[in-house]
Amino acid sequence: MRIKFLEKNGQKKFLKEVLIRTNCSSIHNFEQFGFDVPYSTLKNYFSEIRLLPKDFFDKLCYLAKIDSSNFKIEFLDDNWGKSKGGKKSRRS
Repeated sequence: MRIKFLEKNGQKKFLKEVLIRTNCSSIHNFEQFGFDVPYSTLKNYFSEIRLLPKDFFDKLCYLAKIDSSNFKIEFLDDNWGKSKGGKKSRRS
């Protein structure tokens, strides 16, 4: 399940809030908390190219002691954004 922030730049604001509350100077310092997320994926989350997974969002909320109800979010299904291959085949 993915988390979609309804306000513009909401995901970036959330990650900045986590950085402030955990006293990290950059997203590169998240490695000290033992997350199994590569740095390039963290950059994609920060620039809002990718949506945050729900479990990672929950871990960040717990780590930074943030109430998740403060943010306007929407939960998306696991199959959101996947292509529907084979539905529109050009074979006759």
